[in-house]
Amino acid sequence: MSRVQLALNVGDLDASIAFYTKLFNTPPAKIRENYANFAIAEPPLKLVLIAGQGEPGSLNHVGVEVESTDQVAAEAARMQAEGATCDVQESTTCCFAVQDKVWVTGPEIAWEIYTVLADASVMHPAEGECCAPVEAETASVGSAPQSSCC
Repeated sequence: MSRVQLALNVGDLDASIAFYTKLFNTPPAKIRENYANFAIAEPPLKLVLIAGQGEPGSLNHVGVEVESTDQVAAEAARMQAEGATCDVQESTTCCFAVQDKVWVTGPEIAWEIYTVLADASVMHPAEGECCAPVEAETASVGSAPQSSCC
């Protein structure tokens, strides 16, 4: 099953967890320091809450969670064939998970298409910010503003 991911910046993680638990009648799937996510079945949604980054109430990033690395690769190939700028990342750690993903640059915002490979004990590696824009150069597909992970 694929589902859309919506990551929100929040000011009060505990209050946000309480609200979204009631709204979607689903408890969080994962809670960590300054982070929570919900795997909502109906509507199919991966809701991510991130505290301490960005303006509370603003969009952090968007994406699509898929079931396998093969699906990530297929979407990357499809979008590259459509002329989109893509940044493929394999076994990257972000949002307390190890993921294979591709960032696809849209006209206003990059979208991540990803699969979760394993749980991780950290939000992101010490050398980078998770879900923060960076300038990335990919020799095969050009360079564009991308998101580093998550």
